[in-house]
Amino acid sequence: MSDRIFAAIWLALCGIGLVIGWGIHSEYSYEPLGPRPFPIAIISLMALCALLLLFKKTEKTHWPTPQVLRRLLLLIVSLVFYAGTFEWLGFPLATTLLTISIALLFNASLLAAMISGVSLGISLFFVFDRLLDVTLPIGSLFR
Repeated sequence: MSDRIFAAIWLALCGIGLVIGWGIHSEYSYEPLGPRPFPIAIISLMALCALLLLFKKTEKTHWPTPQVLRRLLLLIVSLVFYAGTFEWLGFPLATTLLTISIALLFNASLLAAMISGVSLGISLFFVFDRLLDVTLPIGSLFR
């Protein structure tokens, strides 16, 4: 029953998202389709998944152990921290910290987590900012 309740709430939120996504307009044309199709496509896929979840055959629910729930909570806290500090810390540092925290949640050693965090933070910034011309914040902390 909890799956169906979640799917119904998710489907309602997808409906609201589709209404909001349909209202997206741009003052200037920077691509042939405009900014509307991507959010509508993603939300439509989420709505399809919610429908599949709503009408699937019911099975016995197996809840995660308290250790897994604790890790999931820490992951949510890490993502909220990332979203909240993204502009202030900048993409490279915020992504480095997020990568380190996720690696530690998956039982990586501290050294491996730090190496992967620093390399991903710097390399992703270079790829997006320099190669793909996606403007990312350096961080108001460093200005």
